[in-house]
Amino acid sequence: MIFGSISYLNLLPFQIFLKRYIKNSSTKMALNYRKNVPAEINRALKRGDISAGFISSIESSKYSCSNLGIVADGAVHSVFVIDGDNKIDIESATSNILAKVLNLRGEVIIGDKALKYHLDGGGGIDLAEEWKRRKNLPFVFARLCFRCHKKLILDIESRFLRQPIKIPQYILKREANRRGITPEDIRWYLQFINYRVDYRAKKSLKLFLKISR
Repeated sequence: MIFGSISYLNLLPFQIFLKRYIKNSSTKMALNYRKNVPAEINRALKRGDISAGFISSIESSKYSCSNLGIVADGAVHSVFVIDGDNKIDIESATSNILAKVLNLRGEVIIGDKALKYHLDGGGGIDLAEEWKRRKNLPFVFARLCFRCHKKLILDIESRFLRQPIKIPQYILKREANRRGITPEDIRWYLQFINYRVDYRAKKSLKLFLKISR
């Protein structure tokens, strides 16, 4: 089984968990994972190159999905519309549509580069914050969806959501160096990410899918 994971910092706790899960699981010889940007993970699942993965929420209605996702209840600090010509982010699917739904003009930027831009003092409209302001709901950026191996995926969901994942200091330093930020920046950022797609998140996603058609 090949598992697709978004390569941004927002899934760092899950990536750490999954490596431990694979190492300690009886399925370790059959379960591997690959990381990429959201748009590429979407295409990989559609082609069947991966069996499951975190895909953009705008694509999630096409598949069976778990209650595990990437959710922000207010500012997320890594998805912006900034001043400039109208321009999508080719790494994105959901955020491009969200900007259109919110009728915002400018350039969409997402992921680690958007977080770095923000930490460096760049300004813009935080799309999750704007959605919360207008709809009073959290926003679901991605969901863990699957084509097969339902039992395994639901076990992963249950185990991951059971307790917080502690990120070792050496991993924080490594990931911070890669992105030109600090370990403290990573800790600060991750507090705004929620991984449980609860009732309010599902209500929000249903609304987003409806108005984005």
